[in-house]
Parts: sequence; structure tokens; C-alpha cells
Amino acid sequence: MRKRIALAAERSGRDGDAITVLAVTKTFPVETIVDVLAAGLHEVGENRVQEAIPKIEAIARWAERSGMTPPRWHLVGHLQRNKVRDALEHFAILQSLDSVRLAEALDQRAQRTLDVYLEVNVGGEESKQGFAPDDVSKVLAAVSRLPHLNPIGLMTVAPLAEDDVVRRVFRSLREIAQANGLKELSMGMSNDFEIAVEEGATCVRLGRVLFGQRSG
Repeated sequence: MRKRIALAAERSGRDGDAITVLAVTKTFPVETIVDVLAAGLHEVGENRVQEAIPKIEAIARWAERSGMTPPRWHLVGHLQRNKVRDALEHFAILQSLDSVRLAEALDQRAQRTLDVYLEVNVGGEESKQGFAPDDVSKVLAAVSRLPHLNPIGLMTVAPLAEDDVVRRVFRSLREIAQANGLKELSMGMSNDFEIAVEEGATCVRLGRVLFGQRSG
């Protein structure tokens, strides 16, 4: 995977080593996460807070016994406001901030600064969460005023479509980020990460290509 990322980065004049591989371990057991750490990956993503908590706690115990550094946990799925407290306790980064109300709830409960990505629904799909592209500037201004949130970038999920459509989505996200002075771009998953890297991704979220098909 690193070779494929490096080649995609080279095609756009970038350094593949600067791109974060986020191992998304949704539905996979603790043993898989141990393998992730052994392979040298230290950024792990989960979609659901309640599924993630037992894994995070188990990995913390394993890391302490093994003398290993535990991973940095990213929440990449939709966060309900009634799960805010648990999310703040267990995740270092929220990649799926999708409403100002959620941002305010996080800020009210946070005891530390939380790095967040604004999720942008670039494709305008009704089935997906996220801000409309035209709303990013005003949302960013609102979130930036909250003392406990640090907006570092944008995230999107491309539609299942032809490569040229996917490329336009990723390019649009990059342009929105540039217009708003944001450097981090979380875009690209197992089926489209190379296009995402070519278009400027700084983080790719990989599950199936690392671990195989999910059971659920």
C-alpha cells in the first residue's frame, strides 16, 4: 500500500511519506489492531463510539503490558450528541464534524483541545452527512471561535462513481481547503485512495485493502 501511495504522490509531485494511512478497523477485532501496530501504523480509525470503546481500552492495556505506544484514535463516523462525552474521553481526532450544534456540544464538554475535520458533502448526496461546500467558510468561522475545537482540515466521502466524477469531488475539496487556509485533507478510501492522493489527500482512510472484506 505504501508503494501505491508513493507512486500516486509522485504523479502529483508530492512525497508519499507525508501522507497518513489511517487504518479503519470497524468490525475488526482487537487482534487486528495489534497487527496494525506491529506493521508500523499508528493512526487507527473507528466509525462507532460504542464499538470502539472496548477496543480502545483493550489496546491501551495491551500497549502498557508490551511497552508499546498506543495508537492515535480517529472517529470517522457520524457522532451523535448523546455520545459526545464518550467520544471526548477516547478519541484524539474527530474527522466527521457535520453540524455546528455538534461543535457546540463538543466545546461545552471538552476539557482539552480537540482536533477536528469539517465533513463536507461535496457530491451533494442525500445519503451522506456533511456541510454543503458553500457553507464551509461560515461554519469554519463559527467553529474557530470555540475555544476547545481546533479545525485542522476537511474530510469527504466520494460517491461510488466513475473516476472522473470522483476526481472532481476530491479536487473540489482541495480547492475549498486552500480557499480557507486549511492544510489537512482526509479523502480517499480503499476503492479510490490513489485518485485522492493525486488530488492532494494528506490522510487516506483504508480498511478493506488492508484487512479484507468486513463481516458487517
